[in-house]
Amino acid sequence: MKTGQNKLGGETSPYLLQHADNPVDWYPWGDEALDKARKENKPILLSIGYSACHWCHVMAHESFENPQIAEQMNRLFVNIKVDREERPDLDRVYQTAHQVLAQRAGGWPLTVFLDPADQMPFFAGTYFPPTSRQGMPGFADVLMRIDEFYRKEHEGLREQAESLHAVLTRIEAPPGDDVPAEAVFAQARQTLEQDFDGRFGGFGQAPKFPHPGYCQRLLRHWRATATESDPDVQALYMVSHTLGRMARGGLYDQLGGGFFRYSVDACWAIPHFEKMLYDNAQLLALYAQAWQASADPYYRDIAGATADWAIREMQSPDGGFYATLDADSEDGDGRKTEGAFYTWTPAEIKGLLDDDEFLAIETVYGLDQPPNFENSRWHLNLRQEQSADADLLARAREKLSRAREQRVWPARDEKIICSWNGLMIQGLAIAARALDRDDLAESAMCAANFVREKLWDDEAGLWSVYKDGRARFPAYLDDYAFMLNGLLELLQTRWDSQLFGFCVTLARRLVDDFEDRDHGGFFFTAHQHEKLLFRPKTFADEAIPAGNGIAAFALQRLGYLLGDTGFLQAAQNTLQSGKSAIEQYPAGHAAMLDALEEHLQPGETIVIRGAAEDADRWRKAATLVYAPKRQVYLLTGDDEALPDALADKRAGEGTLAYVCQGRVCSEPLTTMDAMLAAIAS
Repeated sequence: MKTGQNKLGGETSPYLLQHADNPVDWYPWGDEALDKARKENKPILLSIGYSACHWCHVMAHESFENPQIAEQMNRLFVNIKVDREERPDLDRVYQTAHQVLAQRAGGWPLTVFLDPADQMPFFAGTYFPPTSRQGMPGFADVLMRIDEFYRKEHEGLREQAESLHAVLTRIEAPPGDDVPAEAVFAQARQTLEQDFDGRFGGFGQAPKFPHPGYCQRLLRHWRATATESDPDVQALYMVSHTLGRMARGGLYDQLGGGFFRYSVDACWAIPHFEKMLYDNAQLLALYAQAWQASADPYYRDIAGATADWAIREMQSPDGGFYATLDADSEDGDGRKTEGAFYTWTPAEIKGLLDDDEFLAIETVYGLDQPPNFENSRWHLNLRQEQSADADLLARAREKLSRAREQRVWPARDEKIICSWNGLMIQGLAIAARALDRDDLAESAMCAANFVREKLWDDEAGLWSVYKDGRARFPAYLDDYAFMLNGLLELLQTRWDSQLFGFCVTLARRLVDDFEDRDHGGFFFTAHQHEKLLFRPKTFADEAIPAGNGIAAFALQRLGYLLGDTGFLQAAQNTLQSGKSAIEQYPAGHAAMLDALEEHLQPGETIVIRGAAEDADRWRKAATLVYAPKRQVYLLTGDDEALPDALADKRAGEGTLAYVCQGRVCSEPLTTMDAMLAAIAS
């Protein structure tokens, strides 16, 4: 436990512990703080952020470490600090409230003032400077005005609260009486082409995010048209151009591997330097699939290096994956600045390399041009990779990497978040098959075993977060859905009957605890969860895919594998529940569209039975090309623990394959050629 001046010292979140020594009398969200606010009739100042958030650090330094501002906060409010990665339920509720109140999107840090009686927000903003500047009100002035408003306008505040509550409870679109029609796929494709940046790749303008869901949708769309007379090669080009420009630009760490959060410019040159597990998990899968789709070895190399980075720098000794690396770190003068770990001066590089090595680095990374970052520093972007000797370049990169490792590293948030680990298990499993790397499957299996051992309780179910030996916070929809989907991918890479049993348990718990039994779909919080202002049930993707989309996708796949009509019906109900939302903006619902695609046109589920070495050849043949709607499971020998639907696909003397399309399965196929012919047909 960290000893400090407030109530955050007993927390496990690195973000909360960063604030444990503030002069602000912070509380974690809980009964103690909420009861205190009610008893003292003080508004709640709710501040939500996360440890890798640059502007959260700025506001903390400018305001929360300021004794005068802290005195105001302590005198006028009950102050609650929340890590949005631990409590995404609170973040979703109050980000939505901010959007309604401010009529614009929120972000982090999120600053919300709540009525102590019922935690209803009455004012919301994001970052505030300590004093007014650049058109933004100063935080000290905001505090005084909010206090005055609360004391003098309380009756009007309650009227506003009632109106806001009515809006929040009506915000969900009504369910449809059927699933969306196929037209939504073409509509999403058209929107993405309109938003596509033909010059630099990506979608929209600066700041530019990687949007792996958009690329995944376009890649699947291209594959669906690949056998037609006029395949959609433009969809494939949009993906290829985007992935190439991102990986050659500054969004990708050219020395260490892995991707940063987003680019501050349109050409991917300068990123916001935080590294998030969930971004890299999705991009790992995407680059591995792009390698399968295009046979471009550059995508294979980027996928491999991203996986290597995740295992080397983000996987705990126990197997789970940590959450984030900070954007800020100490520079050579001991000052904490953004990008200090990753950027270079000319003198630093020249001092580490001989003349030939420096010339190679200078040419390949464009160092003969003006520095592209602050304080005459360079952030490496790949400019002319074909113009230098490969061995010379590798030697120079190795020297720079070793030197960089001696710097003060960015802080690492060592929370292990269940949902993000599900995404990384999925990414590693896909990459293990595409790159033929068993070490990636082993890493994914270690993470899966960690979740079973540390984040699962037979009675309580999943826990959302693990840190310092403690599993905390009942899991959310994303935890169950992403873990279920990740394990299904892992089981295709390496079958394990106990892990499959865990998969089925997760699926049943997901449906039992989260399904909206009246209107279909899944709430973000479980039925037994803490009651908040409202229960979000969202279908749109954000930085991570929509939990409803992944739940429908995974339940559908498991339903076909098991012949379980209950899982299939829950998936269909989710697609019906999200119909209005999908039809309003199909491109923003890529995960739901993936589930819809496999509902309307079920893919193949292939079960291979046989001795390991021979059967593995069959598996590799079935997974060699990019076929996103295909599941392939390899079961060696007889396994008494198999459920009936799999046990019926019996092993024979040699290798056998069963090819199923939706609910219809073939007779056992006794040759690999017969299996491939069945797939082709």
